Amino acid sequence: MIRTYAYKDIKIEEIFAREEEKTNVADVVSEIIAEVRKGGDAALKRYAEQFDGAAPAVFEVSKEERAAAYAQADAAFLEILKEAAAHIRAFHEKQKRTDFVLTEREGVVLGQKIIPLDRVGLYVPGGTASYPSTVLMDCIPAKIAGVKEVCMVTPAKDGKLNPDIIAAAEIAGVDRIFRIGGAQAVAALACGTESIPRVDKIVGPGNAFVAEAKKQVFGQVSIDMIAGPSEILVIADGNSDAEIIAADLLSQAEHDKMASAVLVTESEALAQAVTAELERQIALLPRAEIARASIDNNGKIILVKDIAEAIAVSNEIAPEHLEVSVDEPFRYLADIRHAGSIFLGRNAPEALGDYFAGPNHTLPTSGTARFSSPLGVDDFVKRSSFTYYTKEALTAEAEKIGFFARREGLEAHARSALVRKDKGVIQ
Repeated sequence: MIRTYAYKDIKIEEIFAREEEKTNVADVVSEIIAEVRKGGDAALKRYAEQFDGAAPAVFEVSKEERAAAYAQADAAFLEILKEAAAHIRAFHEKQKRTDFVLTEREGVVLGQKIIPLDRVGLYVPGGTASYPSTVLMDCIPAKIAGVKEVCMVTPAKDGKLNPDIIAAAEIAGVDRIFRIGGAQAVAALACGTESIPRVDKIVGPGNAFVAEAKKQVFGQVSIDMIAGPSEILVIADGNSDAEIIAADLLSQAEHDKMASAVLVTESEALAQAVTAELERQIALLPRAEIARASIDNNGKIILVKDIAEAIAVSNEIAPEHLEVSVDEPFRYLADIRHAGSIFLGRNAPEALGDYFAGPNHTLPTSGTARFSSPLGVDDFVKRSSFTYYTKEALTAEAEKIGFFARREGLEAHARSALVRKDKGVIQ
């Protein structure tokens, strides 16, 4: 059963604390990466046989296979995927940045170029937890950014691909698909093999081994983030419907046993009603065992004096998903500083963000919303600056540059500016 606390009786660091299993995957992942770096495709095939039940003859999924998988997808689901993709594109198009040039100083041209990454790797789980929504959310911003090639890796359990994943890839515009998963797939994307090209950045969720692999290859390639278990925090006033609030909490609790669902409310009556509703609704879920473990071990209800204090609590926690189920929610939006994605009002369940509304569902977890952002177009570009000076403009500033450089003890820096001042004569 979910536990209820008065805000004064709980420490912030305890709110999303989890009793995680102490499994050290780092050594296993380090060995996998080393083997893939050394053995390439041959190592990938060994791991595919070990973890997926079969090694593919060819890693890349052909155009014909993609077309056949797309044809297997449910027609109604395809239409929903297309509509969701349109919403995601519309939202992320607004994130595009442009180059700029500054010419305000005579003889000086300064500017910034926005340059798309050349190649991005998208990891997509393909077993019991398969998320076509992730394909849309992670690929569409990359394509909007102008990434030249998006390569998707996904496991083929016993040699079989998930047709929903392939359908989403077709709709999102994935360029190449490879049937390989796990830490070995991350290693392949980071190092490159005979079949799988090396990428510049790896994005997408996965299990503890995938997360650890992303962590270990960071620096060799870029990554989106190290995502922890799912989180939801719901701020609800006394006018909220307990059945709805319980359903929203369970929408994250069913993800996995480490997921965390927290209600912050000023109403003790609502807290009691939500507790009862959680007990009733958990029994109705196909993933009841997972939801039960999540709620019992990580679920919390926190009683506060008012909504302002509830928002202060939320800002300290910086949750992945934040629902604000109150009257006049826009009244409080300016006060919310730290949250991955914010759902305002009584008609915006977190599931809207997972699938359909348009904002990205790849979000910072474990309090990292204090300093990081949802996945977006900016994650798939880099910036380069450029500088141009005329001879006259440099001459006017050379002494200042030289003075600055010498203050830092860097004589060669000073000389590189001053040598140009008077045809190589250093003053």
